Amino acid sequence: MKEKENEALSEEKTENIISLGTVKGRGGIITVPIIGQIEGHYLLPETQKTTKYEHILPLLASAEQDEGVRGIVIMINTVGGDVEAGLAIAEMLAGMKTPTASVILGGGHSIGLPIAVACRRSFAVPSATLTIHPVRISGTVLGVPQAFASLERMQERVSGFIVGHSGVKREVLDGLMMNTGELTTDVGSVITGKRAVALGLIDALGGIADAFSAVRQMAEKK
Repeated sequence: MKEKENEALSEEKTENIISLGTVKGRGGIITVPIIGQIEGHYLLPETQKTTKYEHILPLLASAEQDEGVRGIVIMINTVGGDVEAGLAIAEMLAGMKTPTASVILGGGHSIGLPIAVACRRSFAVPSATLTIHPVRISGTVLGVPQAFASLERMQERVSGFIVGHSGVKREVLDGLMMNTGELTTDVGSVITGKRAVALGLIDALGGIADAFSAVRQMAEKK
């Protein structure tokens, strides 16, 4: 009876993982996709593809405690999204002992960049694009000094995390964020995967095979 209950729980867990797009592959390495828009505390329309942080955080916590998980590959193709949710995912990855590697396969825009650099090794395909811009806020904004000070502190959290987990220099990152000559209706920059590597934002050019290889090597050393 106990064995049947365990089997049922195992099957349910497997179904939940597959429904989230997460698959545990050979050698104990799991893949976690960060796709579409990263959803925060408010629900986005059903017509948008989203990554829900309340799914990703427990999944990563479970993987960290699972002795059968030897490594995690984060597959990124995101337009960005909620700053708090994105930073929460990034901080979770940065604090894990389980070997992690990220690969930007399409877009690693906005808050997707901190998630990419949070992993021990980060890769980007040559055709990948990354939009780097200052933090934006929506809704009612009071025109008082406190509101602007709060926005500045939030920006510092994002910039500080990127600089602290990559090889980019702070002045280079600030220059990319405050660029006024590239985006037609916004401030910021759009760079390729190749340039991201040259600037020290991403560790190396590479694809999914390179990310898996890096995780395996880290797992063997561990």
